[in-house]
Amino acid sequence: MRSRVTTPVTPGNLAVVTDSFRLAYVPGVTPGKWARTWAERLPEVPLHLLQVTPAEAEAKVREREADAALLRLPIDRTGLHAIPLYTETTVVVVPKDHLLTAADEVSTADLADDVVLHPRDDTLGWTTLPGQPAIDRPHTTAGAIELVAAGVGLLVVPQSLARLHHRRDLTYRPLTGAPESQVALSWLEEETTDLMEQFIGIVRGRTVNSTRGRQPEPAKPKAKAKAQAHGKPKPGQSRKPRPRGGTARRGKPRRRG
Repeated sequence: MRSRVTTPVTPGNLAVVTDSFRLAYVPGVTPGKWARTWAERLPEVPLHLLQVTPAEAEAKVREREADAALLRLPIDRTGLHAIPLYTETTVVVVPKDHLLTAADEVSTADLADDVVLHPRDDTLGWTTLPGQPAIDRPHTTAGAIELVAAGVGLLVVPQSLARLHHRRDLTYRPLTGAPESQVALSWLEEETTDLMEQFIGIVRGRTVNSTRGRQPEPAKPKAKAKAQAHGKPKPGQSRKPRPRGGTARRGKPRRRG
């Protein structure tokens, strides 16, 4: 799939049609480094970044409102490609004066006596939520963060979301025994275009000179052809010295006895 931007030119000329690429991404995912690489490699192709909610990301791709999306698994992969990129660290967000801040790392068992909030946009696939259940489920992670700050309970999220919703009165600790979130690049199966291949190469760390998508280099002349072009002898042959002055020198005739 390609988005196209039409740029008008001088009167009498046809408009110039330029490819563009639309990338959706969910909160906590930071596509900035990939966007900078895109701008360096394809400066003539605009990259449009669209921040969407976790619930919207998959639909944006299916409805062709985005060429690809950086989202969190699991998703319904029917008709979609999904390349896992990295796994996020799971953390528990707590008030700065909470007892858990005394440890560098905590486990789900350490949350047994605390209320653990479970927002409706949760990105972790819990089978059993640790701790004590809250009376109501917050609608969003941002709302759950506000409740943690108010002392209502704790919140378990990927570390990127804890950083995104950072507050001076809150902190977080790595949590063991909890599900982990996996960030993936997803796009429609039938829409693997040249621009899509370019972005796949960028997120996978391919260099600009990698084999896939690279322009073929012109063949270099063989060493044998170079040698002949410069007047060098072929292998196994020796070059005869050239006479100086255009004629060969002759020795003096011997006297006869």
